[in-house]
Amino acid sequence: QVQLVESGGGLVQPGGSLRLSCTASGSIFSIDAMGWYRQAPGNQRELVAVITSGDSTNYADSVKGRFTISRDNAKNTVNLQMNSLKPEETAVYYCNAVGKRAWGFPLDAWGQGTLVTVSS
Repeated sequence: QVQLVESGGGLVQPGGSLRLSCTASGSIFSIDAMGWYRQAPGNQRELVAVITSGDSTNYADSVKGRFTISRDNAKNTVNLQMNSLKPEETAVYYCNAVGKRAWGFPLDAWGQGTLVTVSS
C-alpha cells in the first residue's frame, strides 16, 4: 500500500499565495517523479507541475513564473508554492507519484486532493 497525503489548501484572495505539500509513504522502492494536478468543476484534470528525482521540472504554461515545485527526495515530499493566484485557479489539487513499489511493481499513486479556493 502507498499513501499520498496532501496539505495546505484553503481559501485565498486573488493575488495571494498558498503552499501545498504532499508526502508519500508505504511500500515504495523508488519515486521517479512527483507532481501536482488540478481539476476544476466541469473540467478535466490537468497537469500543474512535475519534478523528477533529478530535479528536472515541467510547468503548465499558465503557471510559469508564478508557481514553484520542489522536492525532498529523502522524505518523499513534494511542495508547490503558488503565488499571484487567480480565481480561475480554484480547483481540487491532487498530488501524484510515479516510480516503483516494493518487489518492482509499478507505482502510480494519487492523493485524495486538497481544495484551493481563490476568491475575495
